[in-house]
Amino acid sequence: MRREKGKIESLHIYDTLKRQLEPVTSSGGIGDGNSDGFRIYCCGPTVYRDAHVGNLRTFLLSDLVRRTLEFSGSKVRLIQNITDVGHMSEDFEEDKVLAQSKVEKRDPFAIARDYESKFHKDLALMNVIPADEYPRASECIKMMIEHISQLISLGFAYVGDDGSVYFSAEKFESYGELSGNRLDALKPGHRYEYSEDGAKKFHADWALWKAAGQRTEMIWQTPWGPGFPGWHIECSAMSLHYLKGHVDLHIGGIDLRFPHHENERAQSNPIVGGEAVSLWLHGEHLLFEGRKMSKSAGNVVLLSDVVSKGIDPLSVRFCFLENRYRSQMDLSWQSINAAFITLQRWREKYQLWLNDGALQSDRTQELISSIYQAFCDDLDTPRAMITLRGIEKDASLSDGEKAGIFQSIDALFGLDLTSLRVEKEISEHAASLLSQREHARSQRDFATSDALRDQLLELGIEVRDSAEGQSWSWRAKIE
Repeated sequence: MRREKGKIESLHIYDTLKRQLEPVTSSGGIGDGNSDGFRIYCCGPTVYRDAHVGNLRTFLLSDLVRRTLEFSGSKVRLIQNITDVGHMSEDFEEDKVLAQSKVEKRDPFAIARDYESKFHKDLALMNVIPADEYPRASECIKMMIEHISQLISLGFAYVGDDGSVYFSAEKFESYGELSGNRLDALKPGHRYEYSEDGAKKFHADWALWKAAGQRTEMIWQTPWGPGFPGWHIECSAMSLHYLKGHVDLHIGGIDLRFPHHENERAQSNPIVGGEAVSLWLHGEHLLFEGRKMSKSAGNVVLLSDVVSKGIDPLSVRFCFLENRYRSQMDLSWQSINAAFITLQRWREKYQLWLNDGALQSDRTQELISSIYQAFCDDLDTPRAMITLRGIEKDASLSDGEKAGIFQSIDALFGLDLTSLRVEKEISEHAASLLSQREHARSQRDFATSDALRDQLLELGIEVRDSAEGQSWSWRAKIE
């Protein structure tokens, strides 16, 4: 799995099913005449509310995988679903999109399209490369019905007394291998599942298709009568349809491992007669300032909140890169602001380094390879970021070499390191204070210099001193 010098030959990730590092391999056949491409599926949002930064951490995972594979010249086909129907709320009774439509007193599909649009805008702000397709659950009902019909024919599903169609969990012998749960240990009424009052044959069975009952919106006609899809079936149907029968890598948050991905695996494997997914990749939870994000805690942070404070949203991406995806992460406004300042400094330095031209050498190739290998080693982005920080300070590298490295590796980091961001204009008063401070520093009047620094900080301007002299940047507003 590793070369003699300790280098990973290709991208390896921690596979949740096998519980060990595994190489990401291609089953080929992604179309466009490419037989060596990678087929990747990433669970997308349920579009009934804004995606918060914790959701975006998971969505960034697929982008890091894609960038790593494409950096080596590989082709990728990435599918990410949009759940606009079928995701039941925690009280087991109501679709989340329908519940929100009642709150907002608007058409459920209008709500879904609005939040879907916001999702795409957030991904763009995070510099996430768009998926090749974003199929919507509501537009894939036919393929879900076909998938369910096949499961019934194979004996893995049945029509319950209530007219709903259920998956027979006991028929899938390896159920629980992904999450570590055992069927005999699962209790009735598990979160996200339903308590159908005896309609199911076994309490751990779950609904593939729900009979409409009293529901009048978001329902479709099927061979089993009118109804709507269960949450899990959409990903099974979509992934196998859009990725031509096999998924090389399936990505999602750790909260989806059970029951969503466990049930998805059970629904997909019988159709293909083996493992439908080669590897399962899960990202850990995000805390914000020490607590899980929730409405009740009042600490839900959206990317729009970051932008409203005058912070480049790629600062959030920067923070994510400094933490391992498999570790729980604690984000804060202080860490976001620190990342913002570093991003600004790197971009400014890159522009200065360019005065020597972007150069490549044996040393730069060695450092670029080191960064790439860190990404290949289970997306060890913290190690890659440490290398990048070292490059900035390395006196043995010429400015041109540093510029050449930044140009080459930004395709991996996705931080727009080579883009000069236009700052808002500084006021005459602030410019005067900066001039006065520079003069005070030259006269070694540090008391006046410090006082002027504080005045500038109140104006949102952070001053930094270095061997090259005084520099400044806008500081994000943090309450």
